Amino acid sequence: MTIARADSVRSAQTHDSEARSTSNRYCPAMTTDHRGEIENLLHLYAEAIDAGDFAGVGELFAHGRICGPDGSPIATGASAVTKLYESTTRRYDDDGTPKTHHVITNPIIEIADDATTATGRSRFTVLQATDEVPLQVIITGGYRDRFAVVDGRWTFAERVMVPTLFGDLSRHLLIDAGGPSRDAPS
Repeated sequence: MTIARADSVRSAQTHDSEARSTSNRYCPAMTTDHRGEIENLLHLYAEAIDAGDFAGVGELFAHGRICGPDGSPIATGASAVTKLYESTTRRYDDDGTPKTHHVITNPIIEIADDATTATGRSRFTVLQATDEVPLQVIITGGYRDRFAVVDGRWTFAERVMVPTLFGDLSRHLLIDAGGPSRDAPS
């Protein structure tokens, strides 16, 4: 079973690596399917973070910012967002990933009449499994997003992260996210 798991991980990593080498991977060309393009941004974010591609996450926010639950900006632009993830999210030496799987659900997207801006909200569930811990949900919550068309492409303008339920984040984050720790009394 361990061999099969390792082979499937290597296969997925090879596929991810090949997919990321495609030009404009995180900035797909604009079509008339605005909702589909925006949903792709939601999923490209999850794909990049789960691959440990923090530069790719930063690229998604080249014209945007990440905000805390109260809407206060935490990082603005590609470089600052990349540095944010590099300083807060653990990557494991054996594969360079955080060993997570971000599941994005319930996207509600509202596109402005002029089709140059949009707002959206969605839910996230983050699962993690490492050599030390079995598969588990480590955090859930919601994203409140604003999108804009820049140079003919939909981009993130702003992402407000609103975590709601906390599990054991000790093997995912390099910081205290404010949720209960595994050893904290309930």
